[in-house]
Amino acid sequence: MYCQHCAAETEPSAEVCLNCGVKLAKPLPEGAKSKLAAGLLGIFLGGWGIHRFYLGYIGIGIAQIFVTLITVGFGAIWGFIEGILILTGSINQDAKGRPLVD
Repeated sequence: MYCQHCAAETEPSAEVCLNCGVKLAKPLPEGAKSKLAAGLLGIFLGGWGIHRFYLGYIGIGIAQIFVTLITVGFGAIWGFIEGILILTGSINQDAKGRPLVD
């Protein structure tokens, strides 16, 4: 690992750079999904389940498409509400249980 400020090599477990004293950024978990991206997808394309596909919930994404088609678009409110819940942190993990990152 390297310091994002001075590029000095650091220990993987270090929280502060010993060279410049800047707090080190934590590496993102493998395959981490963005909370902002998922929330905005839910708000703008939630009727098509795009945010659920992004988070790995394929079955729920397909169900949202069917609900939106059957209700002639009114079912899209489901995805809109979920988008807001994602942004507020009520829905905070993907299908594999990994936390969403900011």
